[in-house]
Amino acid sequence: MNIILMGPPGSGKGTQAAFISRKVGVQSVSSGDLFRDNLKRNTDLGKLARGYMDRGAYVPDDVTIKMVMEWINVPEHSPGFLLDGFPRTMNQAKALEQELRYRNGTIDRVLFFDVPEEELVLRLGGRLICRSCQASFHRNFSPPEEPNVCDFCGGELYQRDDDKESVVKNRLKVYLEETAPVLKYYDGLGNLHRIDGAKSIDGVRSALGEALE
Repeated sequence: MNIILMGPPGSGKGTQAAFISRKVGVQSVSSGDLFRDNLKRNTDLGKLARGYMDRGAYVPDDVTIKMVMEWINVPEHSPGFLLDGFPRTMNQAKALEQELRYRNGTIDRVLFFDVPEEELVLRLGGRLICRSCQASFHRNFSPPEEPNVCDFCGGELYQRDDDKESVVKNRLKVYLEETAPVLKYYDGLGNLHRIDGAKSIDGVRSALGEALE
C-alpha cells in the first residue's frame, strides 16, 4: 500500500506515522528526513540541494522528487511506502504521479489531518525546545517539572521564533494556500480521506484504522 500523510504543522500526522507504518507493514519517511540524510552522506543530490540552500534559494521540486523516488526504489521499500508531508505542491504531486507511473505504481490513500486553526495555534504556540539537547516540551500538554528548565539535561527551554502566534498563523496560511489544490486533486481521484485531527490520539488512530481498511 502506498500512502501519503498530509496536514498542517501541529496536526499530529508525525505522531501517527509510526502507527500507520506498523499497521500496513511499510516504511515511512518525510522530505525533511531525506534532505538530512542526503546532506549527511554528501550524496550528489545532497550537494545539489546544499548549493541552493547555501544561497538561501528554494530547492527545486525536481531535486526533492529525485530524493523521494531514490528512497522509494530501494528494494526493501517494494511492499509500499508512507510519505509524511510530501507532496506539498501540485508540481510535486504531478511529478510523483509521473515517476510512479514508470513502475506501474499509484497512490492508494491520502490521509489529511484536518484540525481547526485555533487548535493548531494552541498546539504550536506552546511548544518549548531545550537549547542543549533539543528535547521538546509544551506549556499546556507536557510542561517541564521546573519552568523553562529541561527535565533531561537541565538546559534552558526557549520558544522558537516560528512557534510564536503571529508566525504560526502565517505558516498555516501559507500551508493551506499551497496544499489546497493538492487536496482537491486527490479528492477528485477518490483517494483522499479526511481525518479529524482534533480528536484524542486513540480517536485519531481509530479513524485511521477505518480509512486504511
